[in-house]
Amino acid sequence: MNKHIPVQRLESFEAAHSNATHTKNRSNDSQIHTRSFTGLFRTLRMVGAGLLFLLFFGTVWLNWDGRQAVLWDLSESKFHIFGATFWPQDFILLSALLIIAAFGLFAITVFAGRVWCGYTCPQSTWTWLFMWCEKITEGDRNQRVKLQAAPWRLNKIARRTAKHLLWLAISVLTALTFVGYFTPIRPLAIELITLEIAGISLFWVLFFTGATYLNAGWLREAVCMHMCPYARFQSVMFDKDTLAISYDVARGENRGPRKRGVEPAKAGLGDCIDCTMCVQVCPTGIDIRDGLQMECIGCAACVDACDSVMDKMGYARGLVRYTSEHELQGGKTHWLRPRLMGYAVVLVLMIGALVVALNQRSMVSLDVIKDRGLFRENSQGQIENIYSLKIINKTQEPQHYRVSLQQGDEFQLQGKTELTLAPGEIVEVPVSVALLAERPKSSSQTIEFVVTDTDEPSVRSVAKSRFVAPLNR
Repeated sequence: MNKHIPVQRLESFEAAHSNATHTKNRSNDSQIHTRSFTGLFRTLRMVGAGLLFLLFFGTVWLNWDGRQAVLWDLSESKFHIFGATFWPQDFILLSALLIIAAFGLFAITVFAGRVWCGYTCPQSTWTWLFMWCEKITEGDRNQRVKLQAAPWRLNKIARRTAKHLLWLAISVLTALTFVGYFTPIRPLAIELITLEIAGISLFWVLFFTGATYLNAGWLREAVCMHMCPYARFQSVMFDKDTLAISYDVARGENRGPRKRGVEPAKAGLGDCIDCTMCVQVCPTGIDIRDGLQMECIGCAACVDACDSVMDKMGYARGLVRYTSEHELQGGKTHWLRPRLMGYAVVLVLMIGALVVALNQRSMVSLDVIKDRGLFRENSQGQIENIYSLKIINKTQEPQHYRVSLQQGDEFQLQGKTELTLAPGEIVEVPVSVALLAERPKSSSQTIEFVVTDTDEPSVRSVAKSRFVAPLNR
């Protein structure tokens, strides 16, 4: 048995309580209807979601030097981020960024559980937005439950239609924005509004519209519980000092209703009045009082709901709270611990390495492709190899370049060696390399091509290739 997870939590991860808890917040058709609530963590989540929506929906409309500020231009195979342009040769930096994001997720999970899921995951964020649409069109939880059971009459049809129209509008806007990061957003929006959109752009807009509508509107908690792998391996990353949303069993039991002002101890009860508010606000429909469960996304909706009930009853807050297993057992949370420090150190080192790599990234790219022919003899009796040089100006200004060989004494470069490239221009230059010596040192030698910015010699790129020659002529 995992020593970091108590028996109650381990049983919860194995879904021992799933069937029992889910039914408490579901209508007869197994749909979860969440109750409205207020509180600190809801406010934090709304502020965070607002900033994320502003970043996602707003950034795509920004311009920079006459072009879209952030654009992954697939047709030109380049990625613009404000003043910087990245090319396929720079994708190693994207890999590094993804690895950093993964280690950041590991670190935050060890420290505070699934706060990513509860506050910033797109699935959770869009689900909360769709639930808000549900509330303004169909009413709060009790009204929605009644509407669900009601026959299909004009009122129900009108409310359901309004809800689905809002869902579709948000889905279309989401899809348009997402595709707009890969295709210029302004002409794409005009094509969509005038219904002139077609081809691959239409396909992806429809695809992401359907994906958003289905995931946030219909699947919801099923994505978190059954499709997302993060829920499956989170228990491996938790330890006894991980902050997770937990119910204080020692303080809350025995549960039972009572009048306001009644001292729990005198009534032989704990602080939990068994109001099930924590279940009614849960977007995945679980009962946090059954222990930490795989389905819990760490959104703290149950914390806000329970705190509001404790306030009304005149009890101290924190019956359900972010806490660690050590603290629940009467100990103290250890903030500095080996695994967390290890993730933090690796994260800092990788971020530093990425910053250095970005700072030292060459603004000119050189690729060399050798001709399929092995070699040939020129008019002067010298052995020649033919190459194609692909040069990319990664800057946003015209640049002048010179092409040369590192082995200048042994070989002679023939062809166009002085080039002027426009911003972002890619050129392919055919050149030949002749062997100056009468006899080669070996049948295959390494040569290095160098492209240098004539105005700033420190900006250069080197690419290796092979020179092939016969040993016996």
